Amino acid sequence: MREKILTFIEKNSRVNIHDLAVLLGVDEVMVMNELEAMEAEHIICGYHTLIDWDKTDVEKVTALIEVRVTPQRDMGFDKVAERIYNYPEVNSVYLISGGFDLMVTLEGQTLRDISSFVSDKLSTLDSVLSTKTNFILKKYKDHGTVMVAAPKDERIMMIP
Repeated sequence: MREKILTFIEKNSRVNIHDLAVLLGVDEVMVMNELEAMEAEHIICGYHTLIDWDKTDVEKVTALIEVRVTPQRDMGFDKVAERIYNYPEVNSVYLISGGFDLMVTLEGQTLRDISSFVSDKLSTLDSVLSTKTNFILKKYKDHGTVMVAAPKDERIMMIP
């Protein structure tokens, strides 16, 4: 049942407990108990709202920063990742495969904000060997949600 609950709430965290219980064919109390247990176990780590900031007056720049680091003895990448994710500007940090070791996402109001963070804070960390900054220019799909309007059908209707 946990997997089914997680699948439903991952796509719509605002689903009503009653509706979720009906979908699963179980009691509301059972669903509530499972949700509370998964929150306590940190299986459910938070509830978030996906916002298309391009449709607001708020200026935001999002960057994906690839970071190559020297892992620390007996701690691997964890200690370096911890130092990075503790910066309030950082949204996420992932250990990745490929030419870089970590992927860091962050937001700022301007390109300069992001550049300053990378040059003043991230690049100056002892374990950081190099960085590569990628700016997001347009979001087409985010967290499984299509962010662009469906293409308009511009075909001309032919009447026989």
